[in-house]
Amino acid sequence: MEELRKTFHSDLEDAKSELVRLAASVTETIPRATAVLLEGDLEGADYIIRGDDEIDSRSLDIEEHCYQILALQAPVAADLRQVIAVLRMVAEVERSADLLCNICKAARRIYGHELDPKLRGIIARMGDQAQQLYDAAIESFVENDAAKAAALDDMDSYLDGLQKQFVQAIFESHAAGRIDLQVAVQLAVVARFYERIGDHAVNIGERVRFVITGWLPEHKGAERFRRNTDATGEIPRVPVNAIGSGADGGTGIDPTPDEGR
Repeated sequence: MEELRKTFHSDLEDAKSELVRLAASVTETIPRATAVLLEGDLEGADYIIRGDDEIDSRSLDIEEHCYQILALQAPVAADLRQVIAVLRMVAEVERSADLLCNICKAARRIYGHELDPKLRGIIARMGDQAQQLYDAAIESFVENDAAKAAALDDMDSYLDGLQKQFVQAIFESHAAGRIDLQVAVQLAVVARFYERIGDHAVNIGERVRFVITGWLPEHKGAERFRRNTDATGEIPRVPVNAIGSGADGGTGIDPTPDEGR
């Protein structure tokens, strides 16, 4: 039994190390993708896009490693949480790499179009914040630090704010005739890509908290559903006369609903 435990922990540490190296590769790619966008670097864009196959392959290897641990070691309790967390984190990292490829593809679509200094400045700040989020997420995982993982939410709020600033700046630049509609649309999508990278970093932090405490913020949605579900298992209907009496002053719908995080 002791030998089995040693094998389990050795295999798990190998999987975690592979994940950290994969996440580090993605973190290092964030500023490169930002530079591709700002500099119109077609060669750099092609390099990052072609490199995504390697990320996919490494992600699959980690997943297979975790499946082998589950099948051969049958972990339970805290050990099982760690394996599940690694599996979920791999998906977050792999998707982040896809988003970086999408930024590079957008850079190719708007190649040759000049961006005004305000747009360029916000792009640079979004890239910096996304990288800082990923750095902090991986540090929280390596250090098993729940407090650092919890702080990612506030860091992500700043990135969300930058995204909103960027979209507003896009509208202003388009209205002034400095960029055409196609470029404006591509840039708005790019802003969403950066925002989603930040969300994936936050999700990694949530998995760290899951390993340490066994609880996820996603439980809020499940608890809310259970509270709102009646004894028959159905969600009660909203009375017609209740519509229009909500906090938004007309629809009865919360204008800023909790999306589960």
